[in-house]
Amino acid sequence: MYVSHLSLLDFRSYASADVELEPGVNAFVGRNGRGKTNLVEAIGYVATLGSHRVATDAPLIRSGAERAVVRTRIVRGDRASTVELEITQGKANRARINRGQAVRARDVLGVLRTVLFAPEDLALVKGEPDGRRRFMDQLLVLMMPRVSAVLSDYERVLRQRSALLKSARASRRSGGSSRAESAAAELATLDVWDARLAELGAEILSLRIQLVDVLRPAVAAAYEQVSDADGDAEIAYRSSLPALSTGNPPELSTGPGDNFADVGQLRDLLLEALVTARPQELERGVSLVGPHRDDLVLTLGGLPAKGYASHGESWSFALALRLASFRLLGGDPQNSADSPAFWDPELGTDADPVLILDDVFAELDVRRRQRLADLVLPARQVLVTAAVAEDIPAALDGVRFHVEPGTVTRD
Repeated sequence: MYVSHLSLLDFRSYASADVELEPGVNAFVGRNGRGKTNLVEAIGYVATLGSHRVATDAPLIRSGAERAVVRTRIVRGDRASTVELEITQGKANRARINRGQAVRARDVLGVLRTVLFAPEDLALVKGEPDGRRRFMDQLLVLMMPRVSAVLSDYERVLRQRSALLKSARASRRSGGSSRAESAAAELATLDVWDARLAELGAEILSLRIQLVDVLRPAVAAAYEQVSDADGDAEIAYRSSLPALSTGNPPELSTGPGDNFADVGQLRDLLLEALVTARPQELERGVSLVGPHRDDLVLTLGGLPAKGYASHGESWSFALALRLASFRLLGGDPQNSADSPAFWDPELGTDADPVLILDDVFAELDVRRRQRLADLVLPARQVLVTAAVAEDIPAALDGVRFHVEPGTVTRD
């Protein structure tokens, strides 16, 4: 799989842009602030419907414009597809595949798959749990696009349930018979939301647990390749469910033979935990149990990577997470014994992801630059951004583009 053409209209700093890309290495070179990252951000957006730089779509629309349009031509095997996304602030985004009728934006998920390395990845190791949860969920969506709907439904239910908890807390605190009746009705409604939260949450938990199980050896191997291998890199899933947590801090073990990924079992455990936690939730007005409270635990040499790993070790761990993702996505679900059982068979072959290295080499020493270059070179397509051409290792020789404000020219 590779992107052969990128077209932008009012996206970020570009009033318009058209770029013809090639298989292999494509490097965008230009000083900081010239628009290099905007180009690869647009390609990553088509794959994930999100940006690695901002949490909302509004900054993606050029100042003064009402909407932005990203169009890509994606080659997979002997077939080419065109995906167009229209981003409109305050409205639902629209999409088209092969210039057909407009569809929901999430219907294009799976047409293009990318794995993106960026300086922001350091937060996977040093940052808060929400970034690591997002890492797991985005990888799951790339492997099985239908998970996007499950995650969206879970977020909607979580918002509704949290609003109800806050309302019930206010009713309980204000007192009075009418307020008591209102609180009782809210608690009855809460039972309904508990059931839905447990149903959706169990599916997310099951998929995350399976993902961590298959990702674990790939992360360990990738860390050894990009670092001096001072200490083993390990990942584990930390659950907010007391029944699945052991140790201090609690971590969920998913070794061979464990049955923790059974959706029915997880649903029952979630419901039980919600009942137990309800007094605390009503007191605080927040949902305290579920996958939104979980974490991907990273350890190096048996110690938490966050707080103990050096800057270089943290970078190596972040790179290992992305390299492991690339290898997992690049497998053949029909022929590889190592492919996870939940891989979407409709993805088929020739679905290996496009690799994006956004200003990564400037953050690495010479040794790590060379190791990373050697590891990503076999990819079908690699997109690189760099402020200084000399930062790009010689092994990644390929097509070069010069980027100036609003313009992209091929060298």
